[in-house]
Amino acid sequence: MDARKLFAECLGTAILVFVGVGVATLSFGDWGRGLLIDGAAGCSVAAGVVATALAFGLVMLILAYALGPISGAHVNPAVTIGFVSSGRMSIVEGIGYWVAQFVGAIIGAAALYGIFHSSSLYSANQTGLGTDGWADHSQVSIGWAGAFAAEAVLTFIFVLVVLSVTSRIGNTTAAALAIGLALGTVHLLGIPLTGTGVNPARSLGPAILVGGDALGQLWLFIVAPLVGGIVAAVTHLYLVPRNAEERAGDEEQVSG
Repeated sequence: MDARKLFAECLGTAILVFVGVGVATLSFGDWGRGLLIDGAAGCSVAAGVVATALAFGLVMLILAYALGPISGAHVNPAVTIGFVSSGRMSIVEGIGYWVAQFVGAIIGAAALYGIFHSSSLYSANQTGLGTDGWADHSQVSIGWAGAFAAEAVLTFIFVLVVLSVTSRIGNTTAAALAIGLALGTVHLLGIPLTGTGVNPARSLGPAILVGGDALGQLWLFIVAPLVGGIVAAVTHLYLVPRNAEERAGDEEQVSG
């Protein structure tokens, strides 16, 4: 197993969480009567949704270009399970990617938590850390079943795009742009519903540090995206059938 790929996945996931969750916390966290709440970031829910969606989409675009040539820039266990389920990655390498991604997410969340804690306005209980949730932790008070469906469907859309644009029918030049746009798009719908996980690692890091309900509801944001990733892989295989020669070529490329 290539250590450079694992390091790239760890680093990329840390950056994704640091930037994306950071913007989400600044946009939606309760910072009391500080300057942030009186300024633009705290005035409009719509502005916060757009800012957060752009943050996740843009950082994913950047990571796809920067780390894609090294590890494929999955930075998401749901994407990795899509590659494993479609036969484009071995289960052994997939497990290595998952470990690297979860570790990276915790590192990114911890770094963000440490920076926010230097502010007298920040409180983990009150401000949070961009965690996902349902019921009282959803902007529309969505139930757990609706949250599960939303996370599974949004992850399905995102992973299907990733698998398609990185396959033999995809345009490699535009792949990073499509992936970044896809992540930003699913966030536009998902943020008011659940906060938008679509990434078990991104959900795990902040939940561990915040604890409480965020940790208690974490199971959904791990299971639902993985289900969505598997369904995306099955759908992709139906849309883009692969023969034995192509499968062998993919395995060679992944392990090379």
